[in-house]
Formats: sequence, C-alpha cells, structure tokens
Amino acid sequence: MDNLFINRTKTTPEINFDCSHHVLNITGKSYPENISEFYGPIFAWLEEYLSLVDSKSITINIHLTYFNSTSSKVLLDLFDLLDEAVDDGKHISINWIYDEDDPDALEFGEEFQDNLEHIQMVFTGKAESQ
Repeated sequence: MDNLFINRTKTTPEINFDCSHHVLNITGKSYPENISEFYGPIFAWLEEYLSLVDSKSITINIHLTYFNSTSSKVLLDLFDLLDEAVDDGKHISINWIYDEDDPDALEFGEEFQDNLEHIQMVFTGKAESQ
C-alpha cells in the first residue's frame, strides 16, 4: 500500500500517513471549504490501511493549531473509526499535541478523549509553533 501525503494549505492540514512505519501525522489548520472532498480520500485510505495492517503498533500524531466545528465532527468520526479498530484488535495510540499557550486546544483533546472507549490519548504540550 502506498503512503498518503497531502501538503498543508492555508485551510487544510498536512496529512502524512507512512504505512511502512505505521505513523500517521495530521498537522496544521483544518477548515477546508469542502470538508468531504478533502477528508473523504483520507478516510478511504485509512479504512483500507486498517483492513490490511495486522498486529503492528500504529501511532497517530495530531497537532491541529486550529479547526472549525465541521472539522471537529470529522475528528469525532476519525476517533470513532480508530476506537472501533482497537476494539477489533488493532494496536493504536493517539498523541494529541497542543500549543502550551492555547488551553482550549488541550480542552478539545480531553473532550475527544471522553468519547473514546478503547484508546487512551497522550496529551503533549509544546511551545507555540511558527
């Protein structure tokens, strides 16, 4: 399976899914004009990847410095998909990376965590990005 890489834009995050190392990164801002056009192929790739991966440990790193309410719904769908995969025996860890100067970002991550049954997120604060 090919890796998935989508360059960051002003309104969309960088997507860097490296299936050979089982590390999936989502970084930047998320408020695309057409949410399903942007995230549809990402979910399709992820669903195929999860169907093919066996007992490898998968790491998901999410560092979104801004996302709108529509992107928040997409994140909930993403976390549901990942939580179901863990329930099916996959080994997935999620790192929620937030800027230390943005307490709302940590709070959003904690709210997402409240919706997960099988995954315990790791929260990591870092100095504000450029």
